[in-house]
Amino acid sequence: MKQKQRKVKKVLFLAVFTAIAFLTLGISSVYAQNPILTDEEEQTLLLFQKEREAGMSVRDIIILGCSSQQPTRKRNHGAYLLRWNEEGLLFDPGEGTQRQFIFAGVAPPCVTRIFVSHFHGDHCLGLGSMLMRLNLDKVTHPIHCYYPASGKVYFDRLRYGTIYHENIHVIEHPVETPGLVHEDDHFRIEATFLCHSIENVAWRVTEPDMRKFEKDKLKQCGVKGPAVHTLEEQGEIEVNGQLIKLDDVSWVRPGDVFSVVIDTIPCRQAIEIARGAKVLLCESTYLERDKHLAKKHHHLTAKQAATIAKEAGVHQLILTHFSARYQDLSEFGKEAQ
Repeated sequence: MKQKQRKVKKVLFLAVFTAIAFLTLGISSVYAQNPILTDEEEQTLLLFQKEREAGMSVRDIIILGCSSQQPTRKRNHGAYLLRWNEEGLLFDPGEGTQRQFIFAGVAPPCVTRIFVSHFHGDHCLGLGSMLMRLNLDKVTHPIHCYYPASGKVYFDRLRYGTIYHENIHVIEHPVETPGLVHEDDHFRIEATFLCHSIENVAWRVTEPDMRKFEKDKLKQCGVKGPAVHTLEEQGEIEVNGQLIKLDDVSWVRPGDVFSVVIDTIPCRQAIEIARGAKVLLCESTYLERDKHLAKKHHHLTAKQAATIAKEAGVHQLILTHFSARYQDLSEFGKEAQ
């Protein structure tokens, strides 16, 4: 294992450390340099490092692929796994996604939700095989699937493209209008429509706000043990003749936001869906020198992606969906800065 870790490319470590540092002022850009993944090179962007070190649940992004329409020898079709709040959110599973899980050393049954931005092949050809894999693994949790409603026929074709005995529970969330798509105890999921050659959805995933207690204030006010839970439920409690209110010893941490903008030209919707996001995963198919191609094919350049992130007040920008014409991706990071 140690030998395997030593073999990971230096550029990967740079990407990981940049990803962690998203509380800095301005925008830190990360370009997903490497997939196809190998057993020596796992492209994992660790987020919320403090929670991970404290032994809390894993919160990270695994880039399973970062190429656009045409994969290369080093980059698979796009696919992005966000592990967060004991769930696995899989975005735009392109061709070969199931195999990428093996290279990444991640068990597919962690997936609880699948998001498809649109039904161009590089964003959905892995959907059917992923559902069949989850079916093969006999997962017992429901699989929520989010996609543009206009692509229902393609969703069904991918889901039932071959013969198999279905035993998983798939819950579909076809998106017809912008706004709130789904909300539960773990996430609030919102969507908007971007400007691409076909109907295409961007996503905004927000975790619930969380109340954080301040240990020093609790101790100072003499609130301890079961009294803390009582205070949280009732909003106030009397201790030694003194009325202690919840806000006196705690504060509310706003839930983090993860946004995904893939396949679009610059538009106001992209900025609004990413407003104030902790992390924005954004396509950057081309470099500025080829912006005429970006306009022709309804895509972004790295500079345009960074501009969207800046205007939206994003803390962390991850660039992806690179055209196969580029072998050296270092220019994307430079251009986005």
